[in-house]
Amino acid sequence: MAKITASVYTSHVPAIGAAMDLGKTHEDYWKPLFAGYEYSKQWMKDNKPDVIFLVYNDHATAFSLDMIPTFAIGTAAEYLPADEGWGPRPVPKVIGHPELASHIAQSVIQQDFDLTIVNKMDVDHGLTVPLSLMCGEQDPKQGAWPCPVIPFAVNVVQYPVPSGQRCFALGQAIRKAVESYDDDLNVHIWGTGGMSHQLQGARAGLINREWDNEWLDKLINDPVACAAVPHIDYVREAGSEGIELVMWLIARGAMADVNGGKVTGALPTVKHRFYHVPASNTAVGHAILENA
Repeated sequence: MAKITASVYTSHVPAIGAAMDLGKTHEDYWKPLFAGYEYSKQWMKDNKPDVIFLVYNDHATAFSLDMIPTFAIGTAAEYLPADEGWGPRPVPKVIGHPELASHIAQSVIQQDFDLTIVNKMDVDHGLTVPLSLMCGEQDPKQGAWPCPVIPFAVNVVQYPVPSGQRCFALGQAIRKAVESYDDDLNVHIWGTGGMSHQLQGARAGLINREWDNEWLDKLINDPVACAAVPHIDYVREAGSEGIELVMWLIARGAMADVNGGKVTGALPTVKHRFYHVPASNTAVGHAILENA
């Protein structure tokens, strides 16, 4: 059967992609951030999965305010990098895994989660920046991402957005779906977005280092309590865009120690943890967990 062996968590700041695309990674401002992903790139080479299930949020690219699904799973064979207003990023197209994606959709919907099925869409920086950070720079004409990717878009842009509790439970349903797939596949699940940041209003530029790291501690060691954090705490402590962190709870809920909404097994092994501020006007968090 297929199995989730690891989860990856990372912010997906658009300026990080621009720094890579424009050759600025060695500038003094950016060097400390990219140094935090050197271990991750080697870990990715040493632990290359067969498929990545990548949880992210679309930034009014594939979806607009006219139609925003709460949870949308990509079931296409491929996805092109989106033009977000200044041309598509110079990265390879993303190859999907329609068979596994369709199986997960079937299973998760039968577990009473309503998903939107997306057979065609472009993917923006929310998905391509994490791939670049973990896999390194890729020549779109010659290179390719190391494995197929299943995009899973979550609405954290327009209220109402899903609760952390709902996302945590969804992660458990996704693991059950993966484990009921017949082929022997090594699957990674990634949660992206966050950490603390606010892009507009009187608190624009807000970053809360202490809260971010306490939340990450809780995500790793007490995910049940982390899932219970209410929306207002994210907005108050981590800024209006800090709500993106609920997407990390999908990946955490999919880990093997979580069953029935409780931690019943050994906590996952923390292979890497990194935190940096700022990247543009955002706090960047990153962790890699392997099932015990």
